[in-house]
Amino acid sequence: MTTRTDDGATDPLIDSRDDLLATFAGGEKPAQAWRIGTEHEKFVYRVSDHGAPSYDEPGGIRELLNALTRFGWQPVEEGGNVIALTGPDGAISLEPAGQFELSGAPLDNLHQTCSEAGRHLAQVKEVGDELGIGFLGLGMWPDKARTDLPVMPKGRYKIMMRYMPQVGSLGLDMMLRTCTIQVNLDYSSEADMAAKFRVGLALQPLATALFASSPFTEGRPNGFRSFRSHIWSDTDPDRTGMLPFVFEDGFGYDRYLDYALDVPMYFVYRDGRYIDVAGRSFRDFMDGRLPELPGEKPRVADFKDHLSTIFPEVRLKNYLEMRGADGGKWARICALPALWVGLLYDRNSLDAAWDAVKHWTLEQRQQLRDAVPREGLTARTPDGESLQVFGNRILDIAEAGLAARARLNASGDNETGFLATLREFLASGESPADRLLRLYGGEWAGDLTRIYEEESF
Repeated sequence: MTTRTDDGATDPLIDSRDDLLATFAGGEKPAQAWRIGTEHEKFVYRVSDHGAPSYDEPGGIRELLNALTRFGWQPVEEGGNVIALTGPDGAISLEPAGQFELSGAPLDNLHQTCSEAGRHLAQVKEVGDELGIGFLGLGMWPDKARTDLPVMPKGRYKIMMRYMPQVGSLGLDMMLRTCTIQVNLDYSSEADMAAKFRVGLALQPLATALFASSPFTEGRPNGFRSFRSHIWSDTDPDRTGMLPFVFEDGFGYDRYLDYALDVPMYFVYRDGRYIDVAGRSFRDFMDGRLPELPGEKPRVADFKDHLSTIFPEVRLKNYLEMRGADGGKWARICALPALWVGLLYDRNSLDAAWDAVKHWTLEQRQQLRDAVPREGLTARTPDGESLQVFGNRILDIAEAGLAARARLNASGDNETGFLATLREFLASGESPADRLLRLYGGEWAGDLTRIYEEESF
């Protein structure tokens, strides 16, 4: 989640709806300037007992952050605590229970993305080996109850944790027990944004099935391939879901803005602290009618904060975020942006992907999204194909898009090789979750501690 490094006091005040729409329009870039931003989270655990380290304990999260400064990372503080780092490779931040996230820099190609991820993982492993901590690449803690987990000293999380139980039963699980991989992508115009949003949203269930890696809860199989995806179905209906309006004629910035303004607020950041306004209306804020800040109107930074608290399967800021995948190890961190760049950054591939899904009804899209957390690659599309079969056709489209981009590394290889791990999942019919369930029921003989050997970085 976003980490504020200033209070936005120099940002312009929002005077009108046009100021809000300008946030989205300001993301428009010509194709040659499109970039790839990859975010990936991982669980941190003590090697000695597999427990989740707290912020302040010896060898805990504070020491991990401080030790990473040897690689040139600069600390970001909140309330006297280092809660993030910034550097050339983007930003490192903490999720609510100490999940460790790299929000990578905007990069030109997937070779750079994969190198960035490799650098980050090498750095955290070096420090982790010294501190006696390891890092786990999954979509959900396989063996931890909420009560087993610490909470990081970030003001926004206290507000969210108070509000979440009022609007859903699984919001605290989302905050404390899940990890994801996401990719952030650019658009050239409002029409291009809408086309990419529609394809991204329609195909998000395929990404969920391919990257599913959360089949265990508190030490036992939970009946799902992606319990992380299921969690989002009962987190907060005001700010999650498949957004049916995206598929309506005329969808664009204006319609997404209406949706964003209908989502209740969480907080306002002022003078280094988060003010709890959970459940309040951003529209009232624009009119100077927030009881907590009487007469005060929002700045652009406040609107950007608000956008960061909306959690649909695809999210619009001044770029598009693909949000459907569980967390995973290095090859999957490289594969997720490869899938979406191949589909969305080449016009022919974008059109071909839309042709594959444009005839699905809203009800059929929702049915697929609802089926995938349990069924994974065996779920069937509205056309009756399993996602395993359908996925191969979509990967063919993505591969063609990557080949057309012709971004080569020093050895002359293009970006298509980063899809190889997804090809393997489809060839075997096994997502990461399916493989883990097979190991658990076979070779591991029900000993889930073996997952720490299998899925650590």
